[in-house]
Amino acid sequence: MALSRDQEALRAAQMYYLQDLTMDAIARELRTSRSTVSRLLSSARESGLVQIQIRNPLDTGPELEGMIRRRYNLDVHVVPILGTLNEAETLDRVAMQAARTIGPLVDSNAIIGVAWGSTLSAVSRHLTRKITHDSVIVQLNGAGNMHTTGITYASDIMRRFGSAYGARVEQFPVPAFFDHAATKTAMWNERSVQRVLELQAKMSIAIFGVGSVHADYPSHVYAGGYLDEEDLNALANSDVVGDVATVFFRGDGSSDGIVLNERSTGPSLAQLRQVRRRICVVSGVSKINGLRGALAARLATDLILDEATARRLVDYEGLAS
Repeated sequence: MALSRDQEALRAAQMYYLQDLTMDAIARELRTSRSTVSRLLSSARESGLVQIQIRNPLDTGPELEGMIRRRYNLDVHVVPILGTLNEAETLDRVAMQAARTIGPLVDSNAIIGVAWGSTLSAVSRHLTRKITHDSVIVQLNGAGNMHTTGITYASDIMRRFGSAYGARVEQFPVPAFFDHAATKTAMWNERSVQRVLELQAKMSIAIFGVGSVHADYPSHVYAGGYLDEEDLNALANSDVVGDVATVFFRGDGSSDGIVLNERSTGPSLAQLRQVRRRICVVSGVSKINGLRGALAARLATDLILDEATARRLVDYEGLAS
């Protein structure tokens, strides 16, 4: 019986990585060409069948990971980045490693909450294929604003996650922020909205970035027309340092009294803390205050971040002393 492309890639990968056969030897055994074997091995890596880990004895990443892990009691993945890269290039590198880190954590029968934003958009473009069964991708917060429905932007992210994991996608067709808190209260009583809220309440994994108004690579919620000048002034007056899924918090992790949260469609920080696995992806030292606030709020169980931001976090917290 002829093997499928994935089966051929898996067989070639097992011979190459587990049995130490050369590509020429594999080609002879599979009765194909060396170039075909090379393509099969590339396919195995790109599809996630093969994941390569490199242990550099000179790498400071593990040391930084250990210090952050002990301070915050979470799993940490520090992405080594050259200091010559700009913030957009750094984000792409972090997103690539984040996508490959997230894949093994996703299983069948999971409900996976995904927030939209610049970071998750980048991550979604690097996801590797892993077929699951009866899994659901649910959008964590609405994406509409005064200028656009936000449907295309958010749906592209959700679609990529759904396609990567063979999961059903549930979008959240509401604005990011209602104009009035009373409107949110009324909408939350609608059965069509409650269906999405009930899925969110059953999440086993939540995946999100940290928004920051002062980031060099602007967070989409601040750069995409979601907040007007009055909103930004209100956030500044409340000492807000960042947000997760358009829910705002201060540097100490508190969120009480932040008026804009009453109109936000993202899950409350208390609800987010109930999710068993909460994967936070952060890129860029300009997000350090937002990251510190998110960690103070205990929003993450897993943290993926670039080396420079990890080092800044360690320095700020005095963990290296």
